[in-house]
Amino acid sequence: MSNNPLFDNIQKKTGVNMGEVLKLVNSIQNANFKDEATVRQIIKQVGQIANKPVNKETEDRLVNTIINNTEQVNFNTIAKMLDKKK
Repeated sequence: MSNNPLFDNIQKKTGVNMGEVLKLVNSIQNANFKDEATVRQIIKQVGQIANKPVNKETEDRLVNTIINNTEQVNFNTIAKMLDKKK
């Protein structure tokens, strides 16, 4: 557990390791979202943290959307995309 009671509480309620979330957030901050390999890696990490497996078709669709998106992409953008149904 961390030294932050808020993070500890979130981790207990969700089962999501806050250390992994913070590590992912740090990697996203300076990520090149026009680089396909980087985008695929981030999608896989978000899926693992969210405990939502991402199949190849969904990953391809997300990569295409993110790489061709003119708006800013962040953790919430990717998480929302993973939650959307086909």
